[in-house]
Amino acid sequence: MNQNVILSGLHLELTDALKRIVHEKTERLFKHEDAIIRARVELEHASCSSTRSNEYVAKGHLELKGTTITISSASDDLYKSIDDLVHKLDRGLRRRSRLNKVKRKKNTISDDRFAA
Repeated sequence: MNQNVILSGLHLELTDALKRIVHEKTERLFKHEDAIIRARVELEHASCSSTRSNEYVAKGHLELKGTTITISSASDDLYKSIDDLVHKLDRGLRRRSRLNKVKRKKNTISDDRFAA
């Protein structure tokens, strides 16, 4: 298991199966991006919510060099919330990578104009 994943639960007992699934899912994020310092996942059970009777919320915080990506996902099923959270975090990492590439291209184009 990866030591860079911090898992916590609020109004919810963290079983070994939940811990294993969260660690397996977050491994995908660490394979895509080397700049991840730490991943923090918070699982919450909100039984008194006004919108739903049983709602599970999964919150993810990816600490990267310079920035932090914070995303949450909620649904009636805890495992679905975890899957959605990891999918959203993966999209956030890809978006960040794409924006960094665009920035680099703009900088090289502007540098070429000044050099001429």
